[in-house]
Amino acid sequence: MIKSIIAILFYISIFFNSNLMCDENTKELKIGLLAPFSGIYKNLGDSLLLSTQLALNELNNKKIIIIPRDSGSNDKEKLNTAIQEIISSGAKIIIGPPDSQDFEEIKKYKDTIFISLSNKESKIENNIISIGISLESQMRTIEDFIIKQKKKKTVIMYPKNEYTNFIDERIKSTKLKNYKIFKYNPDPKVLTGEIEKLTNYTQRKRNLSTRIEILEDKDDEASKRELSRLEQKYTLGKVNFDSVIIIDFGNSLKSVLASLVFADVNEEDVLFTTVNQWFDESIFYENSVKSLYYPSINFDNFKKHNNKYYKTFQLYPNEITILAYDALGLIYYVWNKNKGINSINDFFLKEKIKGKIGNFNFNDKKVTQELKIYKAENKKFKEF
Repeated sequence: MIKSIIAILFYISIFFNSNLMCDENTKELKIGLLAPFSGIYKNLGDSLLLSTQLALNELNNKKIIIIPRDSGSNDKEKLNTAIQEIISSGAKIIIGPPDSQDFEEIKKYKDTIFISLSNKESKIENNIISIGISLESQMRTIEDFIIKQKKKKTVIMYPKNEYTNFIDERIKSTKLKNYKIFKYNPDPKVLTGEIEKLTNYTQRKRNLSTRIEILEDKDDEASKRELSRLEQKYTLGKVNFDSVIIIDFGNSLKSVLASLVFADVNEEDVLFTTVNQWFDESIFYENSVKSLYYPSINFDNFKKHNNKYYKTFQLYPNEITILAYDALGLIYYVWNKNKGINSINDFFLKEKIKGKIGNFNFNDKKVTQELKIYKAENKKFKEF
């Protein structure tokens, strides 16, 4: 079997002599940057621009020209104006948009390639390539981890919201053989009751009360020891699953974890996993679960990128801006390899691409990432 060639994209031009590989039509590489520089997502847009500038500084190639334009925040008019201005400037490829909600709008610009930072769609289709950390990549990594841990019964949990149908479709291709889907109401007032039903909490609590009543009538030492132990517990009896996958984020994720702990789901018996949390340190302080596992990008590279960003701009980056850094590196690699970029087909790469986040794969007209499992424990992120 022929091994895949790994093309290293550390975004310094040590592998390429761009002067030799350019012809008259590719003397300049014009790249649009479509980001919200106004509105409620302005901070994200500013951070994407600075991260792109950081990558551009490392490339140190004057032939690369970045054309940033404001797409606004949920503003179709600004979005279209920005795209048209970028195209008028001579760019045929654009980094952005960061959100998949704009996909239907940008599809009409058929002659322009968009490298989106969204993670909603892994397929390369029409004129859009999404390089965000896809749910497909995350779920594949989690499922492999659960299988390796020899867990047999998994509950896949996710909220009822606008992404429910999207998650439903992904779950259909799961590798797990024995699993249950549990969709919950994200309202904490409703959630606790739903988790209690899932975990058979009422019956397990009743089991404990019944057993304690029996032991209280006994005087032997063994019964007294058991009684003393049970008085420290909240329930008696295990749940009927040994692992959970929680597809959720932020406060909603923390509410689910807190509800599971309240329902006396023991970490010794159940493996807790979730999706990529971008090394959010608040999980250390607000999380009821001591050991939480999730897939993510290369943590060392993530820290180095953030540190360099801060050292350069005296600001902290938005976590997804590392994707803009990789997007520029990817475009630069393809441009050099093909002596230009003619169509989206140029991105149907057989080789792996190593970016800051880790390895990208472009097989079968899909973008997937090779992720690692990390464990959030004792206020540290540890690669598992």
